[in-house]
Amino acid sequence: MGNLRKNIRVLKEMVYLRFHRMVVSRLDFFAPFFIDGILFVVQLLAFNVVYSNVDKIGTWGHGEMVLYIGTFSLINAINMVVYFFGVNGIPSKIKSGELDLYLSKPVSPLFHLSFEKTSPGSLPLAAMGICIILYGASILDVKPGIAQIIQYIFWVLVMSVLYYDMEVIIRSVPLYTVSMARMEQIEEVGIDLCMKLPGTAFYGIYKVIFYIILPYGIMATLPVQSIISEMDLWTGIYGIFIVIIFSCITCAVWKYGLKHYNSASS
Repeated sequence: MGNLRKNIRVLKEMVYLRFHRMVVSRLDFFAPFFIDGILFVVQLLAFNVVYSNVDKIGTWGHGEMVLYIGTFSLINAINMVVYFFGVNGIPSKIKSGELDLYLSKPVSPLFHLSFEKTSPGSLPLAAMGICIILYGASILDVKPGIAQIIQYIFWVLVMSVLYYDMEVIIRSVPLYTVSMARMEQIEEVGIDLCMKLPGTAFYGIYKVIFYIILPYGIMATLPVQSIISEMDLWTGIYGIFIVIIFSCITCAVWKYGLKHYNSASS
């Protein structure tokens, strides 16, 4: 509990300092609003082009797919706001030796690296994602109760943890090898595909890949299934199990990598 309270205090201070620096530099503060807004519009136009003449993707119709796109956008927005820019800088800090500074501080280096660059400028992307979700719910005439809304929020947060785990695992590769370009390409292809196709559309070997090996296929699928009452008990258990497994893998990969980390100054 003592470590938890310390980490929370550190997090609050890092968020305050990050927000203060962004406000001082107006370009840094408003640029993410503009860039993320353009990105969102491009994604929405691409969605309309791909799905305007398609009745169903797997077992899901237009309404479910709108919910899916909105949910993936919301999870990605949480990623961008909270930890993406911090986690994304891990490889460069490993290669430059700057990781040494984080190892010398009285707080978890991964915690510090992950949350030192929160980005309030990406909040509009979350708002836009919520708008798509509400639109999808109106198409399906879904009127969730409090329990369903809580369940949906729970799965969005749990899948955000899974997203974080995947990013940290991939960006910890430089602790073991010099190049990680191929890993980043795998991540980009996986996310790009799973932003267009829900997990319900995968079968056979593709389901093994995107449900188990690279579980991007469940990130937005499970929250949507929870709110449209399509999730059964075993699917829920499986989702929790996958997140726990990948969280354990993340801790192991990071800790084992630090033991074999050679400082740039050594």
